[in-house]
Amino acid sequence: MAGVEVVRRIAEEGEPAATVRLVNWADEEGARFGRSLFGSSAAAGSMADQDELRQRHDNDGIALPDALREHGVELDRALDARSELENAAAYLELHIEQGPVLESLELPLGVVLGTFGVERHQLTWTGQAAHAGSTPMDQRRDALAGAAKLDLALREIAAEVGEGAVCTSGNVVCKPGIVTSVVETAEQLLDQRHLDAGKLARLLELAKDRAARFADEENIEVSWERIWQIEPILFDEALIELADESIREVAGTSHRLPSGPLHDAAEVSRAGVPTVMLFVQSLRGLSHTKLEDTKPEHLELSVQALDRLASKALERVAAGDLGR
Repeated sequence: MAGVEVVRRIAEEGEPAATVRLVNWADEEGARFGRSLFGSSAAAGSMADQDELRQRHDNDGIALPDALREHGVELDRALDARSELENAAAYLELHIEQGPVLESLELPLGVVLGTFGVERHQLTWTGQAAHAGSTPMDQRRDALAGAAKLDLALREIAAEVGEGAVCTSGNVVCKPGIVTSVVETAEQLLDQRHLDAGKLARLLELAKDRAARFADEENIEVSWERIWQIEPILFDEALIELADESIREVAGTSHRLPSGPLHDAAEVSRAGVPTVMLFVQSLRGLSHTKLEDTKPEHLELSVQALDRLASKALERVAAGDLGR
């Protein structure tokens, strides 16, 4: 590959050699414990929520520190991974788009400008358990009613803030969870995202206002617990230009777009490492489903573009024009 040839030529000429390292980050999705970008945030030194992480449990009641310990990892030492990024000059990542933009434009590849900021919370709605048959409708304190109202209101909230705002209630757990009882507690997960920090804060503000109103309407209580937060991250302008150039060389046309999904690249960028991402088209814009797919010819183009981008970045690093 061209990237390997650049490294060899630079070394033979007696100039500082730039090398490539590959990394497989741990738990980007946060599917088990709700905490995304676990490995990359440890390496970036941004894992400031360790006290909260000690309290996180999965659906089987297993604590996060115990799950890590089963694989030889101690949560208290997670930030030791910061040493892995000390000499990093640039970070490049190739990923499927997970959305419909590139396909709608009939383009195979795109350059990512940055990743949305995220506010992720767990809301606990508290009412009163009561018999489903003997409790009149107008005398119920149904915790699920608050969660349901907020879920529908999220559409209005996202539309009000606009400019790509997205809000998702991904899960609601009801207790006692039986058909013969009014719901006493409803634990609701809320995910809000935006590329602008001010608008992200506005999304959260509106959600809290609506939740307080719904709690009052239903004669129930609501409490908030932040699970995780990350500010919007904009990628390195010089690398964006190189990525754009690389895509045009292999595909003829490029497109620049933000990323709504989170990526480990955001944490690496937050650590001060110049970062950029390439997106390859997702068929039908689908992800997190068994229907997720990408055309083989687009995958080939994406690897070619990444190879060219790596070569260009290596040359810039060796020349002293790129890096921290």
